[in-house]
Amino acid sequence: MRIGIILSRNTFFIITFFIALISFIDDGKTEDVKGSSDHPVISRYEGSEIFSYEFKEFDEYVLFNGKAIYDPYPNTNSESPLILEGKITLITYLNPEDRSTLEVFKNYEQELTKSGFEILYSCKNEDCGGRAMNHALTPGKMKVWMSENYSDQRFLSAKLSREEGDIFVSLYITKNVSGGGKTAKRVFTQLDVIEIAPMQVGMVKVDADAMADEIFETGSISIYGIYFDFDKAEIKPESEATIAEIAKLLNNNPDLKIFIVGHTDNKGSLDYNTDLSQRRADAVVNELVNKHGINSSRMTAKGLGFLAPVASNRTEEGRAKNRRVELVEK
Repeated sequence: MRIGIILSRNTFFIITFFIALISFIDDGKTEDVKGSSDHPVISRYEGSEIFSYEFKEFDEYVLFNGKAIYDPYPNTNSESPLILEGKITLITYLNPEDRSTLEVFKNYEQELTKSGFEILYSCKNEDCGGRAMNHALTPGKMKVWMSENYSDQRFLSAKLSREEGDIFVSLYITKNVSGGGKTAKRVFTQLDVIEIAPMQVGMVKVDADAMADEIFETGSISIYGIYFDFDKAEIKPESEATIAEIAKLLNNNPDLKIFIVGHTDNKGSLDYNTDLSQRRADAVVNELVNKHGINSSRMTAKGLGFLAPVASNRTEEGRAKNRRVELVEK
């Protein structure tokens, strides 16, 4: 006689969970998983171990820049996701015992800020979207340990702008309040790092003679060497060489009058981005007037927001091309 056993999906999941749990309890090792390592830019919270590790040389990543809004979910269920492409490192840390999510979170937040990262979005617990955020940010292989643990969770996304390529961070920290064994009441950290390759396509050498040739031939030139912090209109110090070349262009061509046009990507409303791009264009004009003595009557600042893209705003590379200052001959 053949005896069959039929398990419901829920029963199967419970059995699978406890098999995994028993296996983990029996394994007393605390060393990092084989082949893993910390990211060179962002270290671990002291005393933590790498519980899971994955590296992708090039792939797409959806970075949450707002609250998770529904569940079940695709991984784009943020109020304002950033679609990134680049080198991706996914690290899950099991933090030391007797640590709170707040303590671990604050340590990372302070170190990121100290290292020059701009915090794009930050939240905790239900403000993040509760279960929806937990499910969206828990990697597949970690669902046994991290999923359904969202009563004590914290999240931030951050960006570091660099000439060699921007770095984005997704930091999700939650406490295991449902599992037993070594992970009981322990805090997990999911650290995802996305490195954007420096954009080469469409870049123009910032040289006064090259700018003059392009303007007189086509009537305009896009400039990518003027830098602003995220969501701000103050010109960063590393823009000085580019501003100096624009001043040289105007000094070498005294009859040349130009529009200085600010452009943004499409993140945010049109009204907001139009205002931001106008303030950035105004800042360039003021810099040329106040630091380089260019007559203000030769320049007119104009902000167009995201109304004149030169690439698709669907990718980070395209958005980077669209964030520019353009010189247009009057």
